[in-house]
Amino acid sequence: MLHKYANERDLLMARYAPERKDATRRRMIETAGVRFKRDGFDGAGISALVADAGLTNGAFYGHFASKDELIATVVSEQLAVQVARVEALPPGLASVETFVREYLSPEHRDDPGNGCPSAALLDEITRQDHSARQAYTDGARALIDAIARHLTVGDDVDARDRAIGLFTLLVSSLQLARAVTDPELSDQILSSAYQNATRIVDITTPKSIKRTQETK
Repeated sequence: MLHKYANERDLLMARYAPERKDATRRRMIETAGVRFKRDGFDGAGISALVADAGLTNGAFYGHFASKDELIATVVSEQLAVQVARVEALPPGLASVETFVREYLSPEHRDDPGNGCPSAALLDEITRQDHSARQAYTDGARALIDAIARHLTVGDDVDARDRAIGLFTLLVSSLQLARAVTDPELSDQILSSAYQNATRIVDITTPKSIKRTQETK
């Protein structure tokens, strides 16, 4: 009887071990994402990163070969989450306006650890190895495509151009608002960026249609 229970316990452990390992890896990626966005890639070593996840140094190397691999994984996962949120927005420009307003909010500005990975890490990503930069390239492309799908009004090329313009405006404006020490100026930057972002979004006549109308 004891042997039977031992076998059942071993089967249960074998069944749940991969799930437990996946959960541990996920926790490390999530906590590292917060730490990196708050303190930068060089702001914490492996000891601090695993401690954030409630783990030991030995656990780290069971999931990642190096810190560089973790960085590339975090960049990929952070952007994937952002893409999923944009794709989940209801169709229509009203949802894009809501996204823009929340992105350029003081709350987002003041909480980089839980915010946009691009605004928090873009200047550091340019100095990372190829794997991290490739992960960012793939994620940024997917995010631009997701934004463009909400802006398409009969002209996919125009929508993609506007999506790139909107994405770069949002990221750079948030970075600038975080960089200045004058709270009033920071708020003005966010407000101005919002006004300019809505001009990019609120274009109901695509360029190709305008060109056609002008030639008539």
